[in-house]
Amino acid sequence: MTLTQPDLSVFTTLESEVRSYCRSWPTVFNRAQGSRMYDEDGHEYLDFFAGAGSLNYGHNNPVLKRTLLDYLEHDGVTHGLDMSTTAKRAFLEYFQNTVLGPRDLPYKVMFPGPTGTNAVEAALKLARKVKGRESIVSFTNAFHGMSLGSLAVTGNAFKRAGAGIPLVHGTPMPFDNYLDGRTPDFIWFERLLEDQGSGLNQPAAVIVETVQGEGGINVARAEWLHSLAQLCRRHDMLLIVDDIQMGCGRTGAFFSFEESGITPDIVTVSKSISGYGLPMSLCLFRAELDVWEPGEHNGTFRGNNPAFVTATAALNTYWSDDTLERQTLAHAQTIEAALHDTAAHRSGSAYRGRGMAWGLELADPWHAGRAARRAFELGLLVETSGAHDEVLKLLPPLTITTDDLDEGLRTVQRAVYETA
Repeated sequence: MTLTQPDLSVFTTLESEVRSYCRSWPTVFNRAQGSRMYDEDGHEYLDFFAGAGSLNYGHNNPVLKRTLLDYLEHDGVTHGLDMSTTAKRAFLEYFQNTVLGPRDLPYKVMFPGPTGTNAVEAALKLARKVKGRESIVSFTNAFHGMSLGSLAVTGNAFKRAGAGIPLVHGTPMPFDNYLDGRTPDFIWFERLLEDQGSGLNQPAAVIVETVQGEGGINVARAEWLHSLAQLCRRHDMLLIVDDIQMGCGRTGAFFSFEESGITPDIVTVSKSISGYGLPMSLCLFRAELDVWEPGEHNGTFRGNNPAFVTATAALNTYWSDDTLERQTLAHAQTIEAALHDTAAHRSGSAYRGRGMAWGLELADPWHAGRAARRAFELGLLVETSGAHDEVLKLLPPLTITTDDLDEGLRTVQRAVYETA
């Protein structure tokens, strides 16, 4: 692909230095459909980023787009705070009938502010309110958001430093395989809980990602998650699963924790819950935990009705049967085979993932960044993750075609080989 130099002057002079993704992909996008994006000069890019996991059903999914346009053309309510609307009612009914009910999940649905970090803040506040304790346990390499409460349970030192104040009432514990299997699971955690001299205040809750996306695609084993749930029950702690990036089918099932057989006390959902990239988030929790006072956690944009409309269409289109789940698991085998082949030719590299969330860790921490830049030059959008950005992170849309998936994987391999 021959790239022309785009005019980025307004972004570089007026927009804050905090911008990040645009630095990795220095072009101006103006159109997107399915698994592809296009810049204003007509260059085409295959998307293995999918809005950081917020576009599981691809860009401008035609079914969701038509439903949204019909709603807007009939003057449907756009902004409703937490007023009752037909769009919210339809979403709640579909969510109960297609997601919660079939899985026998006993959850109430809370609409916090429309971002993932707001859902996490709501979960932490609720856990502390229910248990009357302040401490929350999180895990090494976790990422839960950029607001202060979420940062306090996030592991990344760079992101934590941006808070500018001490981040308190959070205690990190080793994630699955953090110590390379040298110690039994949770031996340190449980010893601290049982020792009155450990200095660990009794936690209100534990928050965990089943697959750490920003942390480097670190996958928790089903048995590890099951043991964690048992530990929480033994020690009167709530279990919060952050399913913001790995939910909505990213790992195969609708919720990423289903494979482990656990039922978390609280679940946070965002990113692809709207299906169309529209801001929306949910905080789900057991009915007996619903101790909120009216308005105790609110937000002006928690009633984003267009997001309810596309979310309902996504549930109706993709979750009334198991077709998408089976396709995701089939694509997972294709991705794993390609990464296995790539890693086999790169000494010191490793790959890991579940469903359609995969990472390729390269021995040289700078290699992943070089490969991502080369992939962009070759027409593929792929990001890096991990504490040192040492992992190429693959998040294609779940609806990607087999041909597009194969093309993208070939480009990943080429980018890795050409930048070694």
